[in-house]
Amino acid sequence: MWALVAGGFAVALGYGVVAPAIPQFALEFGVSNFAASVIVSAFALMRLISAPLAGYIVGRLGERRTYTIGILIVAGSTGAAALAANYTQFVVLRGAGGVGSTMFTVAATALLAKVSPVESRGRVASLNAAGFLLGGLLGPVLGGVVAIFGLRAPFVFYFFTLLVAAAVVAIALRGSVSAAAPTAHNPAAEAMSLRAALRISQYRSLLVSAFAFGWASFGVRVSLIPILVAVSFGGDATAAAWVLAAYAAGNALFIFPSGRWNDTVGRKPLLIIGMLVLAASYLMIPAASSLWWLAGILAISGVGSALANPGHQAVLADILAFKRGGNVVATYSMTSDLGGVLGPAIAGAALDLAGFGWAFGVTAALLALAAAAWMFVPDSRSIGRAETQG
Repeated sequence: MWALVAGGFAVALGYGVVAPAIPQFALEFGVSNFAASVIVSAFALMRLISAPLAGYIVGRLGERRTYTIGILIVAGSTGAAALAANYTQFVVLRGAGGVGSTMFTVAATALLAKVSPVESRGRVASLNAAGFLLGGLLGPVLGGVVAIFGLRAPFVFYFFTLLVAAAVVAIALRGSVSAAAPTAHNPAAEAMSLRAALRISQYRSLLVSAFAFGWASFGVRVSLIPILVAVSFGGDATAAAWVLAAYAAGNALFIFPSGRWNDTVGRKPLLIIGMLVLAASYLMIPAASSLWWLAGILAISGVGSALANPGHQAVLADILAFKRGGNVVATYSMTSDLGGVLGPAIAGAALDLAGFGWAFGVTAALLALAAAAWMFVPDSRSIGRAETQG
């Protein structure tokens, strides 16, 4: 587990450096706001398309090999993106990275769900998220420094952090039975089919929630916030990096308490409250009158993310209940990525047609709908308790 946390930190650190530069680098090619936001969608689209393949590969090669190969694919595409000569090349290279991203994400999620104890799944999820969050907190701050050397420099930095993540996981998990490929001498655990998972009401709510979370946090936030900073406040990539760091800071403050509350209070209350806080923050973003106000609102949004995020992984672990579930995890990942694909594209189109109010308002409505989806299902901890008693 610690290897995955360390690997996640290295990935998030590099991504935090490069994320603010992605839309602004695209704008350097003279494209529209919509085209710049679609760069984020291209990455998520390839994650979406390749998710079923990633689930299959995890079952064949095991989590360790799948994770390592996926990271190296992202590293190669990111390093090449630093040399992109036009918008088309940039889109293609970012899309290629999405394939590798799905592989290491599905592998890491499947392994954590497989080994998480029933009584501490929320805390395991928050610890895993904390590795990403610490990298996400330091990344934008460091990104402001790296961006001084030009908009291509963050991609070079991300390339090297990905190589570090691949090395950490490949070495640390080389003797892990849980992360190895199933063999005759190392049979895999009982598998859960996607059809069986879809019969569980909490899994259906999880898919709705993952879609909304992916739309907002992995799509709209990283694509439209840098554009808002540039268009409304005349800020550069450094200013956008500091604003996104406020989101990571709010997230970091509540991620460990959220994991503890998920294991004591329950997944359902934290998911409902977190999604509603996120919805309120996205409604407030267009009203920000300065970069300081925008940073404060993003910090509130980070709190909402911290309350909801560990619950998603804990619910997934409750549903799998120590079973293999490559397709179950891949479908969860696909749903989140579908939100990441549609969010920047639809919100970017709304921005060009009607302004920032509509772009962020649609996102807030979707998050409120996800909160409502959790109100009508039992807390998923009952699944884990039933499995333990059985």
